[in-house]
Amino acid sequence: MSARLDMFSSPTLGKVFKHIISAGKILEQSTLPAATQELVKIRASQINGCGFCTDMHTKDAAAAGETSVRLNLVAAWREATVFTEAERAALELTEAGTRIADAAGGVPDPIWSNAAKHYDEEQLAALVCAIALINAFNRANVLVQQPAGDYQPGQFG
Repeated sequence: MSARLDMFSSPTLGKVFKHIISAGKILEQSTLPAATQELVKIRASQINGCGFCTDMHTKDAAAAGETSVRLNLVAAWREATVFTEAERAALELTEAGTRIADAAGGVPDPIWSNAAKHYDEEQLAALVCAIALINAFNRANVLVQQPAGDYQPGQFG
């Protein structure tokens, strides 16, 4: 399988992704836990059917010390006992923010309120940005049918 476009040599995609990647670097400096950020990226990527991002973020999370049990249970987080209440709130917000068109009025207030119980305003801001950014990456990768499986942890620095 090959991608419809070469995302790594396209000047237009390169310029746009440079800015999205820069925005993601800002989130690395936030107080939102790195493990939570990876869980958010994985869950949104699963929902969106983005194999490339699912591959990347599960491998990056594993390289950062995340357990295989937790990684294997992200898709079934509601039934899993391995996530903290804060992580569960982040995953719930991720699902609502990723499936935004499925709910009239967007993200329901109870989901937002639950996340706000666990994260301060800056962490919520980082969470919102993380959800938005991974959804942008997912959509681009799905549109071009970016193949998955060959990513190596830290490959993009």
